[in-house]
Amino acid sequence: MYDIIGDIHGQADELEQLLQKMDYQKTNDVYRHPDRQAIFVGDFIDGGHQQKKTIEICKAMVENQTALAVMGNHEFNAICFATPGSDGDYLRPHAKVKNVTDHQEFLDELPFDSPEHQQTIDWFRTLPLFLDLGELRIIHAVWHHASFTTASQWLNDENCLLPDAYAPASNKTHPLYDAIEYLLKGIEVELPAGYAFNDKKGNRRTAARIQWWNETATTWKDAVIGTGNAPLPETPLPDSVYRYRDNTPLFVGHYWMNGTPTPLAQNVVCVDYSVARPGGKLSAYRWSGEKVLESGNFVWVERVE
Repeated sequence: MYDIIGDIHGQADELEQLLQKMDYQKTNDVYRHPDRQAIFVGDFIDGGHQQKKTIEICKAMVENQTALAVMGNHEFNAICFATPGSDGDYLRPHAKVKNVTDHQEFLDELPFDSPEHQQTIDWFRTLPLFLDLGELRIIHAVWHHASFTTASQWLNDENCLLPDAYAPASNKTHPLYDAIEYLLKGIEVELPAGYAFNDKKGNRRTAARIQWWNETATTWKDAVIGTGNAPLPETPLPDSVYRYRDNTPLFVGHYWMNGTPTPLAQNVVCVDYSVARPGGKLSAYRWSGEKVLESGNFVWVERVE
């Protein structure tokens, strides 16, 4: 049985509180549960001021088989930030201010190219892109079949990205780029002509992510997420827009949910409830074999201000 834990983003105090609330005990520097195993959905870093402690806790649990984990987009970005490209720059260029600013909390605690930084990047590379455990599935953003087809040739037997995958995955002209964008950041579609919005950082965007889990969200106005109060049309979405219709329960993070944790659909749960923001929560879903996911199986702790 599994406890699926949401995006931590350097909030180690809340992680320890949540583990203890679920009766995990720390023995020999590793949190353990007598009957259950934790699963981390990625995004251990960037945000908060306990990057190193968060990694120490999670890495120890994974290495001692008291937890499993998948890669988040922040771990992918950290690897690319540390990986030289063929043009002499890094795959995530350091000259771009946004790339450094978004990653600064991590670099403050693990200075770039220090032994600790290199060891942590090496661990990030061992995180699988997804877990398919038969009765349940785990991925950071979306279980997207077409993207798996594209990515499959770039994965090893443990479903980790091969060393040679990071360059094409960082190249916007390569098919692997879109596949990794979808799997780790979600399905994004172009808005109808003439529509746009400003994202949370003020960037003007003409494409938006959609509620691929919500069969009842059939118009642009209802289906897109992250667009704030931007006016959007009530016209129908294209029939080609992806929906997750598999019966296997799916657990994701990434989406910065608010309010009281509840399933997105009877077969989909997001466990990311914005602990990196004031007023957010670090949440977990305690899965015990059920096919229909239930609100009562969530556990969470409030962010420590």
